[in-house]
Amino acid sequence: MNREKAQRRFIFICLAPAVILATIFIFIPTINVFRMSLYRMGGITNKKSFVGFSNFVKLMDDKNFLEAMQNSILIIVMVMICTIVLAFAALLSRGNFRGKNFFRIIFYIPNILSIVVIAGIFGAIYNPSTGLLNTFLDAIHLSGLKHQWMGDPSIVIYSVIFALVWQAIGYYMVMYMSSMAAIPEDLYEAASLDGATEIQIFFQVTLPLIWSNIRTTLTFYIISTINLSFLFVQIMTDGGPNGKTEVFLNYMYKQAYGAGVYGYGMAIGVVVFLFSFILAAVVNKITDREVLEF
Repeated sequence: MNREKAQRRFIFICLAPAVILATIFIFIPTINVFRMSLYRMGGITNKKSFVGFSNFVKLMDDKNFLEAMQNSILIIVMVMICTIVLAFAALLSRGNFRGKNFFRIIFYIPNILSIVVIAGIFGAIYNPSTGLLNTFLDAIHLSGLKHQWMGDPSIVIYSVIFALVWQAIGYYMVMYMSSMAAIPEDLYEAASLDGATEIQIFFQVTLPLIWSNIRTTLTFYIISTINLSFLFVQIMTDGGPNGKTEVFLNYMYKQAYGAGVYGYGMAIGVVVFLFSFILAAVVNKITDREVLEF
């Protein structure tokens, strides 16, 4: 009995700091966001008035918010698809070819760079007069494809998406590579002896055995893309031109701390929280399948 009490005491002591920190910095602030979304208030004074769900009703008629929501969904979908497809280039690690480790390093470098540095790099690349992209198009005699990459409303969102994909691909490639490294080589050899092609091996062997890892990364995609898109947009375009790159959190920040309608900004925060939670739950449910073991 004394030993069981000692074990419970040890577990409590180990968990207590994490629980206290999570309560102070996660649970209490989240509850306060929900509470403040029900008030009309500024971010400087203590004056506030209870308005119930009026802030949420107002959101449904806010065209700028709806456009920010569309942009956020487009970024999440595009970044998820592009990053997953490109990250599966890690399959090349199964083969032995010259420069394999060099390409791994090149893919992973963006993940160790600061967001600010990456945004600055792409700001220089997209510069219409001295940027690398337009200069390269000139060099290969494709001047007709030159654009104001950060100023053209029709393509600026895709310029931001490309930067996000470039930043994320290395991290997920390493995650998939680590999962693939745990798959016994004799499974691949058996599949090859049965006459399976590389594509068949991927769908019949590799994909099912790393599926649990893919499910985890899909949830992380949603959360990280919502957060990172705010940082990239804030640094690269600040939502412009004409709101074409406005996203959830960028619009929330402008409303709460720019326009001074703090309660309205917190209502946007609640919508973002619920959207992220529901989307992650839906994706988790859709991708649910029996876990295969080896």
